Amino acid sequence: MENLLNVVYKALDDKFGEDIRIIDLRGISALTDYFVITNGSSETQVKAMADEVADKLTEAGLRMRSSEGYAGAKWILLDFNDIIIHIFDKTNREFYNLERVWGDAPTVQTDAGRTAGER
Repeated sequence: MENLLNVVYKALDDKFGEDIRIIDLRGISALTDYFVITNGSSETQVKAMADEVADKLTEAGLRMRSSEGYAGAKWILLDFNDIIIHIFDKTNREFYNLERVWGDAPTVQTDAGRTAGER
């Protein structure tokens, strides 16, 4: 699983995702094991990040269960079962503040040796 989280992180980082957070929900939520949260600065960037993550995880052998939000690109959700990726525009990320909602959950360390979100 760590390898797949690194694939997600790298795909978002390559498309200049801002403040990438990986939240470990194992044992906290039955919904999924991990939330990945980031934001972009434009509708085009949000869509590009979603496309890149979907492509990379599909190449890694995962199948997307569902996606939502492509039409408006204010909040795109990609559901890969054990990993759910939330890609927001800046305004909606601040409004929904998923990091606060899941504030008790630990963040995941990336292979770069830093907590997801640190730059």
